Amino acid sequence: MSAPDITIVIPLYNEGEVFPQMVERLIQLASLSKSEIEFLLVDDGSKDQTAVLMRMLALTDERFTCIFLSRNHGHQLAVTAGLNYARGTKAVMVMDGDLQDPPELMFSFLQKIDEGFDVVYAVRKNRKESRLKKICYALFYRILKKISYIDLPLDSGDFSMMSRRVVDIMNKMPEESRYIRGMRSWVGFKQFGFEYDRAERAAGEAKYGIKMLFNLAFNGVFNFSEFPIKLITRLGIGTMLLSIFYFIMVLYKRYILGIEVIEGFTATLFTIILFSSVQLISIGVLGEYIIRIFFQVKGRPLFIVKERIANKKSQE
Repeated sequence: MSAPDITIVIPLYNEGEVFPQMVERLIQLASLSKSEIEFLLVDDGSKDQTAVLMRMLALTDERFTCIFLSRNHGHQLAVTAGLNYARGTKAVMVMDGDLQDPPELMFSFLQKIDEGFDVVYAVRKNRKESRLKKICYALFYRILKKISYIDLPLDSGDFSMMSRRVVDIMNKMPEESRYIRGMRSWVGFKQFGFEYDRAERAAGEAKYGIKMLFNLAFNGVFNFSEFPIKLITRLGIGTMLLSIFYFIMVLYKRYILGIEVIEGFTATLFTIILFSSVQLISIGVLGEYIIRIFFQVKGRPLFIVKERIANKKSQE
């Protein structure tokens, strides 16, 4: 049997509350589309009823293929697993299962793919979140764009549609600390940003905590920017110039102005704190690179699939 035209990859983690609404929207989407669609759901080690609901769905509806990871590998690796198993011959769309990413935008994305674009990514024009979160997200994206060595689009997440050739290239990229939206930009080709209003979660709670958001941000910074490693050199030069200036000032007071300079506890404490801080920051930055090298050189698989339930079409 022929492969589907489009695969929609949806990573899921404890999304039992929103699952029925999500499936209803996806089935309605399939009924309106002229293209053959494969819905590829990836369970990232859910602890609620998500895996059970997925299994029941895959056994009753041949449009749904379900992959169950052996444990919680994290959102980015769950997306990676979906991309590896996606069979769409024309394009693959990635979206979250909480319905903040409206699946109906598939038609607009597909239109741009038909126009010759290889990547169509969603740009969050408005997002229904707290003011503090909005400010933090906006600052991060703008800082990352400023320091990155590639052109990273502002306010863009993983919600996107990619041509088959882009997906094939991304599947060959073996990096362990993944930042999907950065990898997507790094690949290049013709890309288009589609603005949309991001809705609130349809149900349930957000799964990205502060720690996970920081890890994702660090992967973006350390994988797609040379700024952190260059920061060490700049800090070193800065403290050296500061030390030279202070040394010259002491000599000037002593030999030109004739002022007896008595170096006390405050000056000593300031010097110790300054140089200790620079050294710790430098060690920390180097550590971020080293830990990524450490995990990468192990060569372990990025994810482990415990089970895959698919209809006969997708197994052939």
